[in-house]
Amino acid sequence: MSPKPVIIQEGAFIVSDAHYSHLRPELLYFLREIHSKNMAVPQLILMGDIFDALFGSIDFTCKQNKEVIALINDISKDTEVVYLEGNHDFNIKNVFPKAKVFSIKNQPVEALYQKKKVYLAHGDFDGDRLYKLYTSLIRSPFVLFVLKYIDIFSKHAILKNLDSYLSKKNDCKKFTGFREFVQKRLAEKYTCDYFIEGHYHQNTSFGTDGFYYINLGAFACNQRYFIVKSAQDIELLEEKKYSREI
Repeated sequence: MSPKPVIIQEGAFIVSDAHYSHLRPELLYFLREIHSKNMAVPQLILMGDIFDALFGSIDFTCKQNKEVIALINDISKDTEVVYLEGNHDFNIKNVFPKAKVFSIKNQPVEALYQKKKVYLAHGDFDGDRLYKLYTSLIRSPFVLFVLKYIDIFSKHAILKNLDSYLSKKNDCKKFTGFREFVQKRLAEKYTCDYFIEGHYHQNTSFGTDGFYYINLGAFACNQRYFIVKSAQDIELLEEKKYSREI
Protein backbone atom coordinates (compact mmCIF):
# COMPACT_ATOMS: atom_id res chain seq x y z
CA MET A 1 0.00 0.00 0.00
CA SER A 2 1.08 3.57 -0.55
CA PRO A 3 3.12 4.96 2.38
CA LYS A 4 1.77 8.49 1.85
CA PRO A 5 -1.94 8.98 1.12
CA VAL A 6 -3.01 10.56 -2.14
CA ILE A 7 -5.09 13.68 -1.52
CA ILE A 8 -8.17 13.50 -3.75
CA GLN A 9 -9.42 16.87 -4.90
CA GLU A 10 -13.05 17.85 -5.28
CA GLY A 11 -13.92 17.91 -8.97
CA ALA A 12 -11.21 15.40 -9.87
CA PHE A 13 -11.82 13.35 -13.00
CA ILE A 14 -11.55 9.58 -12.61
CA VAL A 15 -11.12 7.39 -15.70
CA SER A 16 -10.84 3.60 -15.71
CA ASP A 17 -10.48 0.92 -18.35
CA ALA A 18 -10.40 3.07 -21.46
CA HIS A 19 -8.52 0.30 -23.31
CA TYR A 20 -7.21 2.83 -25.79
CA SER A 21 -5.82 1.71 -29.13
CA HIS A 22 -5.87 3.12 -32.65
CA LEU A 23 -8.98 0.98 -33.15
CA ARG A 24 -10.69 2.69 -30.18
CA PRO A 25 -9.58 6.33 -30.28
CA GLU A 26 -12.22 7.94 -28.03
CA LEU A 27 -9.77 8.52 -25.16
CA LEU A 28 -7.56 10.57 -27.47
CA TYR A 29 -10.38 13.04 -28.14
CA PHE A 30 -11.30 13.17 -24.45
CA LEU A 31 -7.72 13.99 -23.40
CA ARG A 32 -7.47 16.64 -26.10
CA GLU A 33 -10.44 18.39 -24.45
CA ILE A 34 -8.65 18.34 -21.09
CA HIS A 35 -5.35 19.43 -22.64
CA SER A 36 -6.98 22.38 -24.43
CA LYS A 37 -8.67 23.45 -21.15
CA ASN A 38 -12.14 22.96 -22.61
CA MET A 39 -12.83 20.89 -19.49
CA ALA A 40 -11.59 22.22 -16.14
CA VAL A 41 -9.84 19.33 -14.39
CA PRO A 42 -8.13 20.00 -11.03
CA GLN A 43 -6.80 16.44 -10.84
CA LEU A 44 -6.83 13.44 -13.18
CA ILE A 45 -6.95 9.95 -11.67
CA LEU A 46 -6.34 7.10 -14.12
CA MET A 47 -7.38 3.77 -12.65
CA GLY A 48 -5.59 1.34 -14.93
CA ASP A 49 -6.10 -0.35 -18.30
CA ILE A 50 -6.10 3.09 -19.82
CA PHE A 51 -4.36 1.48 -22.79
CA ASP A 52 -5.13 -1.86 -24.35
CA ALA A 53 -1.40 -2.57 -24.40
CA LEU A 54 1.29 -0.34 -22.90
CA PHE A 55 4.32 -2.10 -21.49
CA GLY A 56 7.03 0.36 -20.56
CA SER A 57 9.88 -1.94 -21.55
CA ILE A 58 8.53 -2.74 -25.02
CA ASP A 59 9.18 0.20 -27.32
CA PHE A 60 6.57 -0.75 -29.91
CA THR A 61 3.71 -0.33 -27.42
CA CYS A 62 4.97 3.16 -26.55
CA LYS A 63 5.23 4.03 -30.25
CA GLN A 64 1.68 2.81 -30.92
CA ASN A 65 0.33 5.01 -28.11
CA LYS A 66 2.66 7.99 -28.49
CA GLU A 67 -0.03 10.63 -29.04
CA VAL A 68 -1.99 9.75 -25.89
CA ILE A 69 1.24 9.37 -23.90
CA ALA A 70 2.30 12.86 -25.00
CA LEU A 71 -1.08 14.33 -23.99
CA ILE A 72 -0.96 12.77 -20.52
CA ASN A 73 2.60 14.02 -20.04
CA ASP A 74 1.63 17.54 -21.13
CA ILE A 75 -1.43 17.53 -18.85
CA SER A 76 0.72 16.38 -15.93
CA LYS A 77 2.91 19.48 -16.21
CA ASP A 78 0.26 21.64 -14.54
CA THR A 79 -2.37 19.14 -13.34
CA GLU A 80 -1.75 16.35 -10.85
CA VAL A 81 -2.07 13.00 -12.61
CA VAL A 82 -2.42 9.88 -10.48
CA TYR A 83 -1.95 6.67 -12.48
CA LEU A 84 -2.65 3.21 -11.07
CA GLU A 85 -1.13 0.56 -13.28
CA GLY A 86 -3.49 -2.12 -14.57
CA ASN A 87 -3.02 -5.51 -16.17
CA HIS A 88 -2.84 -3.94 -19.64
CA ASP A 89 -0.49 -1.04 -18.74
CA PHE A 90 2.48 -1.58 -16.44
CA ASN A 91 6.15 -0.73 -15.90
CA ILE A 92 5.19 2.78 -16.98
CA LYS A 93 6.81 4.98 -14.34
CA ASN A 94 9.45 6.17 -16.81
CA VAL A 95 6.81 6.67 -19.50
CA PHE A 96 4.96 9.19 -17.30
CA PRO A 97 7.74 10.85 -15.26
CA LYS A 98 5.61 13.68 -13.83
CA ALA A 99 2.63 11.50 -12.85
CA LYS A 100 2.23 9.68 -9.55
CA VAL A 101 2.39 6.09 -10.77
CA PHE A 102 1.44 3.15 -8.52
CA SER A 103 2.35 -0.39 -9.49
CA ILE A 104 0.21 -3.41 -8.63
CA LYS A 105 2.39 -4.16 -5.60
CA ASN A 106 1.48 -0.75 -4.14
CA GLN A 107 -2.27 -1.19 -4.57
CA PRO A 108 -4.74 -0.56 -3.09
CA VAL A 109 -3.51 3.01 -2.76
CA GLU A 110 -4.50 4.84 0.39
CA ALA A 111 -6.12 8.21 -0.28
CA LEU A 112 -7.92 10.95 1.64
CA TYR A 113 -10.89 13.01 0.58
CA GLN A 114 -12.34 15.63 2.93
CA LYS A 115 -11.41 13.55 6.01
CA LYS A 116 -12.75 10.40 4.38
CA LYS A 117 -10.40 7.44 3.99
CA VAL A 118 -10.45 5.97 0.52
CA TYR A 119 -8.70 3.03 -1.09
CA LEU A 120 -8.04 3.12 -4.82
CA ALA A 121 -7.13 0.09 -6.92
CA HIS A 122 -7.24 -1.05 -10.49
CA GLY A 123 -8.84 -4.25 -9.20
CA ASP A 124 -6.49 -7.12 -10.01
CA PHE A 125 -4.23 -6.82 -6.97
CA ASP A 126 -5.61 -9.85 -5.11
CA GLY A 127 -5.93 -12.63 -7.68
CA ASP A 128 -5.33 -16.27 -6.91
CA ARG A 129 -1.81 -17.76 -6.74
CA LEU A 130 -1.68 -18.59 -10.43
CA TYR A 131 -2.70 -15.06 -11.40
CA LYS A 132 -0.18 -13.54 -8.98
CA LEU A 133 2.55 -15.71 -10.49
CA TYR A 134 1.52 -14.54 -13.96
CA THR A 135 1.54 -10.84 -12.97
CA SER A 136 4.94 -11.24 -11.36
CA LEU A 137 6.44 -12.99 -14.39
CA ILE A 138 5.01 -10.68 -17.02
CA ARG A 139 6.45 -7.66 -15.19
CA SER A 140 9.92 -9.14 -14.60
CA PRO A 141 12.78 -7.39 -16.42
CA PHE A 142 14.04 -10.67 -17.89
CA VAL A 143 10.67 -11.72 -19.33
CA LEU A 144 10.07 -8.25 -20.76
CA PHE A 145 13.57 -8.25 -22.26
CA VAL A 146 12.83 -11.54 -24.00
CA LEU A 147 9.40 -10.36 -25.16
CA LYS A 148 10.91 -7.16 -26.52
CA TYR A 149 13.18 -9.05 -28.89
CA ILE A 150 10.54 -11.62 -29.80
CA ASP A 151 8.37 -8.66 -30.76
CA ILE A 152 11.14 -7.11 -32.85
CA PHE A 153 12.05 -10.32 -34.68
CA SER A 154 8.38 -11.17 -35.33
CA LYS A 155 7.84 -7.67 -36.78
CA HIS A 156 5.30 -7.00 -34.02
CA ALA A 157 3.03 -9.83 -35.16
CA ILE A 158 2.10 -10.92 -31.63
CA LEU A 159 1.23 -7.41 -30.44
CA LYS A 160 -0.70 -6.62 -33.61
CA ASN A 161 -2.79 -9.78 -33.21
CA LEU A 162 -3.32 -8.98 -29.53
CA ASP A 163 -4.43 -5.48 -30.48
CA SER A 164 -7.01 -6.86 -32.92
CA TYR A 165 -8.29 -9.42 -30.41
CA LEU A 166 -8.63 -6.97 -27.53
CA SER A 167 -10.48 -4.42 -29.63
CA LYS A 168 -13.32 -6.93 -30.10
CA LYS A 169 -13.87 -7.66 -26.40
CA ASN A 170 -17.22 -6.81 -24.83
CA ASP A 171 -16.39 -4.21 -22.17
CA CYS A 172 -20.00 -3.90 -20.99
CA LYS A 173 -20.58 -7.50 -19.95
CA LYS A 174 -22.56 -8.08 -16.75
CA PHE A 175 -20.90 -9.99 -13.91
CA THR A 176 -23.59 -12.17 -12.30
CA GLY A 177 -23.15 -12.42 -8.53
CA PHE A 178 -20.75 -9.48 -8.47
CA ARG A 179 -21.86 -8.12 -5.09
CA GLU A 180 -21.27 -11.47 -3.38
CA PHE A 181 -17.91 -11.73 -5.16
CA VAL A 182 -16.82 -8.33 -3.83
CA GLN A 183 -17.97 -9.03 -0.29
CA LYS A 184 -16.04 -12.29 -0.25
CA ARG A 185 -12.90 -10.58 -1.60
CA LEU A 186 -12.84 -7.41 0.47
CA ALA A 187 -15.20 -7.56 3.46
CA GLU A 188 -13.42 -7.31 6.82
CA LYS A 189 -10.04 -6.87 5.10
CA TYR A 190 -10.07 -3.07 4.83
CA THR A 191 -11.10 -0.26 7.15
CA CYS A 192 -12.07 2.81 5.17
CA ASP A 193 -14.99 4.96 4.08
CA TYR A 194 -14.77 4.12 0.37
CA PHE A 195 -13.15 1.45 -1.75
CA ILE A 196 -12.97 2.40 -5.44
CA GLU A 197 -11.69 0.13 -8.20
CA GLY A 198 -12.05 -0.62 -11.90
CA HIS A 199 -11.07 -3.79 -13.80
CA TYR A 200 -14.50 -5.44 -13.63
CA HIS A 201 -16.35 -2.75 -15.67
CA GLN A 202 -19.57 -3.10 -13.64
CA ASN A 203 -20.48 0.56 -13.01
CA THR A 204 -22.11 -0.20 -9.67
CA SER A 205 -21.86 0.81 -6.02
CA PHE A 206 -23.20 -0.48 -2.71
CA GLY A 207 -22.54 -0.58 1.00
CA THR A 208 -20.62 -3.49 2.46
CA ASP A 209 -19.41 -4.37 5.95
CA GLY A 210 -17.07 -1.52 6.80
CA PHE A 211 -17.14 0.72 3.71
CA TYR A 212 -18.99 1.90 0.63
CA TYR A 213 -17.82 0.08 -2.49
CA ILE A 214 -17.65 1.63 -5.98
CA ASN A 215 -16.81 -0.31 -9.12
CA LEU A 216 -16.21 2.08 -11.98
CA GLY A 217 -17.78 1.74 -15.37
CA ALA A 218 -15.27 1.35 -18.19
CA PHE A 219 -14.54 4.38 -20.34
CA ALA A 220 -14.34 1.87 -23.19
CA CYS A 221 -18.03 1.16 -22.56
CA ASN A 222 -19.97 4.26 -23.65
CA GLN A 223 -17.10 6.61 -22.68
CA ARG A 224 -18.01 6.76 -18.99
CA TYR A 225 -15.90 8.82 -16.62
CA PHE A 226 -16.52 10.13 -13.11
CA ILE A 227 -16.22 13.41 -11.23
CA VAL A 228 -15.59 13.54 -7.48
CA LYS A 229 -18.41 15.32 -5.67
CA SER A 230 -18.81 16.51 -2.09
CA ALA A 231 -18.08 13.88 0.55
CA GLN A 232 -21.52 14.66 2.00
CA ASP A 233 -22.99 12.63 -0.86
CA ILE A 234 -22.62 8.95 -0.03
CA GLU A 235 -22.24 7.98 -3.69
CA LEU A 236 -19.23 10.36 -3.93
CA LEU A 237 -18.87 10.14 -7.73
CA GLU A 238 -20.98 11.65 -10.48
CA GLU A 239 -21.10 9.62 -13.69
CA LYS A 240 -20.55 11.44 -16.96
CA LYS A 241 -20.45 10.31 -20.56
CA TYR A 242 -18.05 11.93 -22.97
CA SER A 243 -19.48 12.70 -26.36
CA ARG A 244 -17.25 14.13 -29.05
CA GLU A 245 -18.62 17.17 -30.82
CA ILE A 246 -17.94 16.89 -34.52
